[in-house]
Amino acid sequence: MGNTQLANPAPLGLMGFGLTTILLNLHNIGLFPLDGIILAMGIFYGGLAQIFAGLLEYKKGNTFGLTAFTSYGAFWLTLVAILVMPKFGMAEPANGHFLGVYLALWGVFTLFMFFGTLKGARVLQFVFLSLTVLFALLAVGHLLDNEGIVHIAGWIGIVCGASAVYLAMGEVLNEQYGRTVLPIGEPK
Repeated sequence: MGNTQLANPAPLGLMGFGLTTILLNLHNIGLFPLDGIILAMGIFYGGLAQIFAGLLEYKKGNTFGLTAFTSYGAFWLTLVAILVMPKFGMAEPANGHFLGVYLALWGVFTLFMFFGTLKGARVLQFVFLSLTVLFALLAVGHLLDNEGIVHIAGWIGIVCGASAVYLAMGEVLNEQYGRTVLPIGEPK
């Protein structure tokens, strides 16, 4: 008989989401150009690693984790495709207003997912609430052609990504040490 306990895939998904979100939003605040670093993270860590984490959540019977990680992994892959396909002549560059609609739809999805966190850890709630605000601001910024709003969204995105990284490391370290090393606001 081998070990039948499954590892927690959530930290992998949270790190893929968190680090990729931070990088993209460093661009949104104007610190770095949108380049291959962000695109590669979007494909491999934000995209594929999150999808793998979601599939592992399926194995654990976690519908929320499956839905969240596979969906946001697909978000990163589609976002990279939206940005890269025009460079290869596979599509016209994205219409900024339609990009706003795309982001708004992701915001609606995220708001519903936020409601799914209300019985979970407080940090998880913060990740999804801040992500909802991020998508809303990005959508409005693109719909209104307002770079100032996108810039503000970038700061929210950095905070959101950092909170996901914190939650991931909290789950890893708390499990590793068998006690609370980083508090994540576990539900009572």
